[in-house]
Amino acid sequence: MTFSEAQNRIKKLRSEIDYHRYNYAVLDEETISPAALDSLKMELFRLENEYPELITPDSPTQRVAGKPLDKFKKVVHSAPMISLFDAFSENDMRDWEERNVNYLKRTIREEYYCELKLDGLAIKLRYVNGLLVEGATRGDGKVGENVTGNIKTINSIPLRLRVPTASELNALGLNSTEKNELSKLIEKGTIEVRGESVMSKKVFAALNKKYLSLGKAELANTRNGAAGSIRQLDSKITAERKLDFYAYDLLLDGYERGEIIRTREGADKLANLLGFKTLKQNRVVKNLGEVFKFYAEVEKKRAALPFEIDGTVVKINDLKMWLTLGIVGKAPRYEMAYKFSAEQATTKILDIIWQVGRTGALTPTAVLEPVKVGGAKISRSTLHNFDEINRLDLRIGDTVIIERSGDVIPKVISVLKNLRNGHEKKIAAPDFCPICNSSVIRTGDEVAYRCSNKKCFAVMMREIIHFVSKNAADLEGLGPKVIEQFLNGGLIKDAADLYDIKKEELLSLERFAEKKADNVLKMIASRRILSLNRFIYGLGIRHVGEESAELLADNYKKYLSLKLDSEKILNPKLKIKISDLIKYFQSLSREDLENLADVGPIVSKSIGSFWSDTHSLKLLDKFENSGLALTLNPNNSSEASSNLNSIKNSELNNKIFVLTGSLDGLTRSEAKDKIKQYGGKVKENITKDTNYLIVGAEPGSKYEQAKKLGIKILNEEEFLKLIK
Repeated sequence: MTFSEAQNRIKKLRSEIDYHRYNYAVLDEETISPAALDSLKMELFRLENEYPELITPDSPTQRVAGKPLDKFKKVVHSAPMISLFDAFSENDMRDWEERNVNYLKRTIREEYYCELKLDGLAIKLRYVNGLLVEGATRGDGKVGENVTGNIKTINSIPLRLRVPTASELNALGLNSTEKNELSKLIEKGTIEVRGESVMSKKVFAALNKKYLSLGKAELANTRNGAAGSIRQLDSKITAERKLDFYAYDLLLDGYERGEIIRTREGADKLANLLGFKTLKQNRVVKNLGEVFKFYAEVEKKRAALPFEIDGTVVKINDLKMWLTLGIVGKAPRYEMAYKFSAEQATTKILDIIWQVGRTGALTPTAVLEPVKVGGAKISRSTLHNFDEINRLDLRIGDTVIIERSGDVIPKVISVLKNLRNGHEKKIAAPDFCPICNSSVIRTGDEVAYRCSNKKCFAVMMREIIHFVSKNAADLEGLGPKVIEQFLNGGLIKDAADLYDIKKEELLSLERFAEKKADNVLKMIASRRILSLNRFIYGLGIRHVGEESAELLADNYKKYLSLKLDSEKILNPKLKIKISDLIKYFQSLSREDLENLADVGPIVSKSIGSFWSDTHSLKLLDKFENSGLALTLNPNNSSEASSNLNSIKNSELNNKIFVLTGSLDGLTRSEAKDKIKQYGGKVKENITKDTNYLIVGAEPGSKYEQAKKLGIKILNEEEFLKLIK
């Protein structure tokens, strides 16, 4: 290959490599495979080694510098790299807008440019005649450090500015003079680009995994990772860190703000055309109301972003207004950092509650003065064990620092002992189990304190799981693992506590993000009205199954019919107070109960004991105070309420049904509910009093029994016709 041929090939390779770099790093479009791109780079590298005189500063091969530096040189910024004022609430943002109006003594056009506030390191890039000549850190705002060699390792930073096409400049809305001036600046002038260098979450995790395996110190967070990478004296280490860069400002040499490019939105579009990444989430909004919507939307999607952010930045979109409003103190009037709640916050310890785990271990949980941390309101934090309390020297009344990041469980980091006033209370391990009142023991050098009653946790958990089961409260989604998590996290002690769970308490649990917490609360709210038979069954009274629960509910219904007219009894909106239910059952004698069908001495004794037991009464009282309502009608639908005589006229009224085999169109529970809705009764066993046997696929021995007794047998299709 001749010198001329090599020169031409190198030129084409550089152009081709930069084209694909721009597509991938800026537009997120992979127009060539990484392997193929590496192959082009390797060819360029070999040619430049063969013809070193053809190497130029903007060549893709110059992204990785050579020898490590002894120190960084200082750089004086052409214009200060300013910091921003912070806002943490909607009121803070309204105050900012009002201050600007008062300063101008007139209203301003409410058009703002909303941006993500990246959590990285601010960088300035200076291009002369289209070529990158300097990259510097912010430093103190006036003087930074020259990190050009390291900056070149960031693939999303062009070494030479891309020249926009005529049609692209037309799309920016520039007139012919502005297009000519901009073209001159790109090719023969000076343009400064400012933005944020960041480390992605994915790279951060991969590097820490690698460093851990090598026994090296891990990176603390992505922000420190980015800052530490940029300030490496050896640019090869910077290259290993795979940083990214997003532009957020443009300075055109010789031109004021608002000249050539009139809006902040337009500046973003131009930066993109020049070869830089800009944030796709950024957008123009018309007023503060839309700013708040943007903020809420971003906060909700924050965890799914590939990089860390700590809020939004709100800027007046009209760049000429930047000159008019100017800077006050350390920061500009024309923009504001609207930040998320910090991942750390201070609050007070109000109390310590002890929870009993599956193994009987007692775990202390701090009850906190509610505080917003990491975008969530937090009111509880686990303390793990008593040794942790001693390590922190924690006391009730202490001011503490708590931390929460993403879905991580909130934890107490430290105690601010200098803020103590002398009224704080030392924390002692409990002598008795908070659940069953059995003695608490600690064996040898074991960290944990334990309940001495091995059945304590198991009994409590079984009771709650029974209450949420399909044939009781039917709280779908609250399986054994979730219930156990609620118990261990101190959210509940019994089934009634489910109706008092708050969102901030759910967010204190591992793997409970906003959406999951909202879904659980919505589900619980949908079960705040339960049919009486389901509630009685869910209470887990010994020897009282579904049939007995229905029997007791029917008997209460008969009792009410003596006091209320039939229309009120049938009204689905009729609600039963739990306190009235208690009075009713306490008024029944053993003889009254044994006069009911299928209730013998053992069952009657169990029923009577439950409704007079102190523990049971406390539970029932908690259910009532939680707002749980009971209804006589299993199906509290608008259809039922529109036809109060449907039960009286139904062929199912007072008829006894038994089911066998599996149904196709309905579940067993749905079929039972339909029967009860129309006044029928469901039994488990065939007797001479049975009116109908509903038969599904693969029926059992009940089918033969029904045939012998001459009981009417219905298949699923016939049953569905009957209930229409």
